[in-house]
Amino acid sequence: MCTRRTFLVSTACSVLAVSLAARAQKSPLPVIGFVNGGSPVGSAYLAAAFRQGLKEAGYVDGQNMAIEFRWTEGHRERPQEIFADLIRRPVALIAVGGGRAVRLAAKAATTTIPIVFVTGNDPIAEGLVSQLGRPRGNITGVTVPTTSLNTKRLELLNQLVPPGESIAVLVNPAISWTDSQARDVLSAGGTMGRKINIMNASSEREIDGAFARLATSRARALLVSADPLYTSQLQQLVELTQRHRIAAIFEWREFVTAGGLMSYGSDIANGYREAGVYAGRILSGTKPSDLPVLQATKYEFVVNLTAAKSLGLTIPQALLIRADEVIQ
Repeated sequence: MCTRRTFLVSTACSVLAVSLAARAQKSPLPVIGFVNGGSPVGSAYLAAAFRQGLKEAGYVDGQNMAIEFRWTEGHRERPQEIFADLIRRPVALIAVGGGRAVRLAAKAATTTIPIVFVTGNDPIAEGLVSQLGRPRGNITGVTVPTTSLNTKRLELLNQLVPPGESIAVLVNPAISWTDSQARDVLSAGGTMGRKINIMNASSEREIDGAFARLATSRARALLVSADPLYTSQLQQLVELTQRHRIAAIFEWREFVTAGGLMSYGSDIANGYREAGVYAGRILSGTKPSDLPVLQATKYEFVVNLTAAKSLGLTIPQALLIRADEVIQ
């Protein structure tokens, strides 16, 4: 028999259940702030790789989490504003890559929100973590070495260029490690007996200007140094090397698949995929301090024979034998 009291209790429970269900439906998804020093077009493949890693960890953008993308596009004043905005939201996690200044700005912005980084430098020397095995605090990530490989890239390019010809090296004077990169390649060039021309470019417009100067010089070969700006301007750089018939070596294979001549480096896209996996694990409850900094150990040398043919070059057999991948 239903009394008035049991009816009221039942009704109240039903109302509460509906209210909780409605609140659950309206509860916001955890948000990841993805901040990169490049551009949304040039770095789209990195964002896609990050999403893939999240998917492998059980998270899909728009379903059980959301991603807020922010791009500094080489502007050094933007990171602080971006991180302040993301922290106000607030976000559940920050994923950061594409420039030392951007990564350090993320670390300085918060000591509580988890941070997952991707870096081409030594993260200890960069000041991100104190140790790799068990990073302390709220930050961990993935190391994809690149700046340390410029000497190796120069060595490969040296085998392609006839004796007596100089090699140009494109560097971004706006980044902190430019001086060390320039010193390394100048020293290596001296050991090889090769004249090295350092060319500066810190914007899309300055890249165009550097190639205009390159066209009037004797250098017919170019080493494009490791830099987030250059990664974001991948298509521009490839097109300029084709237009000016310059034999160039880049840091990532994506330059070569887009039509560039050669590349030597680790797999940057896989680094962002691994960062996505780490982000998913953190969203599921793992502490950043329990996730060791991952280090890429595999490097690949990629050659594009179609690009070589368009440049009128014959790649020496010794280089082809060393290649991990030859694009016909």
